[in-house]
Amino acid sequence: MSGKRVALVLGSGGARGYAHIGVAQVLAERGYQVTAVAGASIGSVIGGLLAAGKLEEYTDWVTSLTHRDLLRLLDPTLSGPGAIRLERVIARMSEILGDTLIEDLPIPYTAVATDIGARREVWFTSGPLDVAIRASVAIPGAITPIMVNGRLLVDGGVLNPVPMEPVIGADADFTVAVSLAGARTQDPAGTPAQVSSAPRPASEWLDRFRKSAAGVWENEIATAMMSRFAGRTDTGPGGVPAFDPPPPGLGAADIASMSLDTMGALITRFRLAVLPPDVLVTVPGDAARTFDFHRATELIALGRTLTEEALDRAFGSA
Repeated sequence: MSGKRVALVLGSGGARGYAHIGVAQVLAERGYQVTAVAGASIGSVIGGLLAAGKLEEYTDWVTSLTHRDLLRLLDPTLSGPGAIRLERVIARMSEILGDTLIEDLPIPYTAVATDIGARREVWFTSGPLDVAIRASVAIPGAITPIMVNGRLLVDGGVLNPVPMEPVIGADADFTVAVSLAGARTQDPAGTPAQVSSAPRPASEWLDRFRKSAAGVWENEIATAMMSRFAGRTDTGPGGVPAFDPPPPGLGAADIASMSLDTMGALITRFRLAVLPPDVLVTVPGDAARTFDFHRATELIALGRTLTEEALDRAFGSA
């Protein structure tokens, strides 16, 4: 059995990051001591709260949120560089964290953001914890970026979705990393698809759309799209129009977050190949949409299950 000191790396991926809470719970229940934490985006949120000893209070809050609560808290805006300001969520988190400084945390902690002006990672290892977290969660096009000391900062997952580097040399026996970009069932290898742009009958691709829609769009959106094409036979040259608009109900923030997820999955695969953790917990990319923050309870449970399985594979059953 390996030692009990763990360096914990928590990845980006929106609401799927509630699985990080389940990871932390299982590690604690099995007697592991987290001695270093690094996180990007939602990983910086959960990691910061864990390092501050405030994760239980935050968990009680998020598991009580309804879909209506979520819509009010996200604070949407019709202008500016992002669709969501997130100020109400940050205000609640700041209330939980107080005036905590990163350098005063009992567990060494790093929040990873991206400086899009300098095109480089930024590692927050000191200063106000809530500011570092806010910088790390700014999904481009979805959540407004912030300026910190002349740097225009966005989501850490843009460049480093599972930031292993900050915990190199940590006082730990092994590293546990959590990726929220597990392969979708239809193409786990992420290989290129060589296709034609010529229109094809809907009967040839509806099944593929049905599989890809699972976990990405709400059921009613996928159903509406499939209904749109299911009965189509000969509406133009080749049987269907040359192309169609995106699914109804899909907003700019959805497109931005889905694009970041797609990019992040590839970056994660390459970066973890270079610097693999001792234990990798992989949450499927279709476990939840980016803004499904009202599903905390089930995603925490998923994180628990996946962590137990990963630890059992690595060290045997507890």
